[in-house]
Amino acid sequence: MEFTATLLSLMAFPDIDPVIFALGPVQVRWYGLAYVTGILLGWRCARRLVENARLWSASGPRMTALDIDDFLVWATVGIVVGGRIGYVFFYDLAAVSANPVRVFEIWNGGMSFHGGLLGTLVAMILFARSRNIPVFNLFDVVCAVVPVGLFFGRLANFINSELWGKLTDAPWAFVFPTGGPFPRHPTQLYEAALEGIVLLAMLAWLIYRHRALKLPGMIAGCFVIGYAVSRIIVEFYREPDVQIGYLAGGWLTMGMVLSLPMLAVGLWAVATARSRANAGA
Repeated sequence: MEFTATLLSLMAFPDIDPVIFALGPVQVRWYGLAYVTGILLGWRCARRLVENARLWSASGPRMTALDIDDFLVWATVGIVVGGRIGYVFFYDLAAVSANPVRVFEIWNGGMSFHGGLLGTLVAMILFARSRNIPVFNLFDVVCAVVPVGLFFGRLANFINSELWGKLTDAPWAFVFPTGGPFPRHPTQLYEAALEGIVLLAMLAWLIYRHRALKLPGMIAGCFVIGYAVSRIIVEFYREPDVQIGYLAGGWLTMGMVLSLPMLAVGLWAVATARSRANAGA
């Protein structure tokens, strides 16, 4: 693949410092701000869903805005702890085994969405049981707003010049500071568009146009399906993690492997949503 000097100069990566500002040894980064912004905006959107009685069946969501307020702390712990442990386990286990302190170095690799999802899943189950809330109702509310956080998180990945894609001569490619001298697919932006904007719009359409919250598990299932499909598509353009590379003959990636079970679970949740509604779950 050949790239001209003109193309390289036009597609240079924008000069965005990952550190917003520093106060002595304390640094405030776009990556951290993205997580905080996504969680807070998701919390506000979740409150609005719970407070809108027209979106729910006659029995209502059986949770209150106060429950959503309290769950915010649980969700934050689940996302951060699960996301970091997931990254270490799925992508960086060898390096952490050699240097255990690395598990706390979030700037080395960051977080795993699949790990964060598992951490949040555990938090939702425990919280729902503690408040006697139907767990699938909580699943639906949380999954409806997750794309907000995904959008900001992927923008932060772009600013950090990480998780970039394969070499390409596409006119929208970028020369990433950490990706060598040639233009690459901005797969972080692909994911921000698919997992963030498109998925959020689809879920909002199902909720407000088709009242999908009346079918417990429908929104959660559609989110999981949408994320899995979006991630698998983007993985074809994304450069695999260097410490893992390709799996199964040189085309399968860890992101694909982790997304396939999600696809199966999502399809099950959608297929059984009506039976849960009829059973009053």
